[in-house]
Amino acid sequence: MRYKITISYDGTHYSGWQVQANSTAIQPLVQSALQTALRHPINLSGSGRTDAGVHALGQTAHFDTDQEIGRLLLSLNALLPVDIRVLKIEPVAADFHARYSATGKIYHYHLHLDPVMDPFVRLYRHHVFGPFDLEALQEGAALLIGTHDFAAFANQRGTPCTDTVRTLRRIDPILQKGGLRLEFEGEGFLYKMVRNITGTLLDVAAHKLKPRALVDILESKDRRNAGGSAPPQALFLVQVLY
Repeated sequence: MRYKITISYDGTHYSGWQVQANSTAIQPLVQSALQTALRHPINLSGSGRTDAGVHALGQTAHFDTDQEIGRLLLSLNALLPVDIRVLKIEPVAADFHARYSATGKIYHYHLHLDPVMDPFVRLYRHHVFGPFDLEALQEGAALLIGTHDFAAFANQRGTPCTDTVRTLRRIDPILQKGGLRLEFEGEGFLYKMVRNITGTLLDVAAHKLKPRALVDILESKDRRNAGGSAPPQALFLVQVLY
């Protein structure tokens, strides 16, 4: 049987989802817990990477086993560190793939705009100082919606990505206590794409760039023309869509 698992984690103390040399990642911890509980080797395949310091409310992965899984949820959460929780285990079709069956993803990026940040949210917000023009940010974000070549907003990692065309369905700024969150939904995202877009939109909100500059940056396909990468701790993978 093939099973899909949904995982939530605080990424503060981890090097990201995927196994990394000389660091602690989340995927191998979950895979090891599965192997201990099921007592056989497990190949755990995730929906995609999250970077060091990035959090997840709904990361997904799949694995195969011929064992009964009756108490597996309880067993896994007893074996895992307290900042990693398996939320759900459900049977899926034999051809289901956590990555390739996905139709989209939702990310949230949390911005703190008040002068003073609550210390209890400091690990999960990006504190923005100085001017912040929400209307300018919205104007710039609207220019990114649709299908574009997002090479200018993607960092290269390992083997260069040759297909940098993606469809971005929405970037919605939602007011919340102390600031707002940017909700990103797209069919898929390139490496650091959300953080790089956020950093560039913050430049627009601070009047360092005009909103229309987003069009020129897109057309340039050159990462050097976009803004800096927003820090990782404020980014959450909220949901993988199937």
